Amino acid sequence: MRNIKLVISYDGTCYHGWQCQPDLITVQETLIKAVERIVNHKIKLYGGARTDSGVHAMAQVANFHTVSKIETKNLLRGLNSLLPGDIRIKGVYDVEESFHSRYSARSKTYVYTILNRPFDSPFYTRYVWHIPYPLDVPSMNRAVKYIKGEHDFSAFKKKNESYSSHIRCVLRSGVKKRGDFIYVFIEATGFLRYMVRNITGTLVLIGQGRLKEDSISEILASKDRDMAGPTAPARGLFLKEIYY
Repeated sequence: MRNIKLVISYDGTCYHGWQCQPDLITVQETLIKAVERIVNHKIKLYGGARTDSGVHAMAQVANFHTVSKIETKNLLRGLNSLLPGDIRIKGVYDVEESFHSRYSARSKTYVYTILNRPFDSPFYTRYVWHIPYPLDVPSMNRAVKYIKGEHDFSAFKKKNESYSSHIRCVLRSGVKKRGDFIYVFIEATGFLRYMVRNITGTLVLIGQGRLKEDSISEILASKDRDMAGPTAPARGLFLKEIYY
């Protein structure tokens, strides 16, 4: 039995997230159907991250087991010929039996993209949060450093959603501006649902001057979702990379 690793990029606009859901079109279900057509048997496809509806991926990782002897280069070519244009396989690899796209992961990086100028763009509107007023990026960058380390991120999770633990460890975080684009990047060992989007919404309030830079610490300590900023739209969020 072979264990096959896929590296996938996708535009999440037309999908109800990664994970299979009854009567809804998802990225995982679309991939399963394509793989099964080629290997000619049922599979279980394991994803490295469960991106939400409308969220994109530059390098999602998935794996499945197969008895097929198809060469990886032919599987790559075949999958991309069957998949819709908003999902593309970037790499196909034979990996060791013990590899699991989710449980073998050491950390993940998400990037949130803001278009910061007076007018939106028809070419970027599916991939950015357009904010027409100026933002203080240096202030946002200093503020996001407060989330580095191990914290209880209850204040930044999806409201009324429970986990066995709300503690996560952030390894890197920052905010950078390139031309009209502002990028919020966070690398962590794990994430709560809406965590990056809620942190981004809070950073935007800091960039506006409506919250102080050190308010992030107070919000974290409160463990209260109502203390944090709004949830940034899904369309600006990208799963950038999963590290193993």
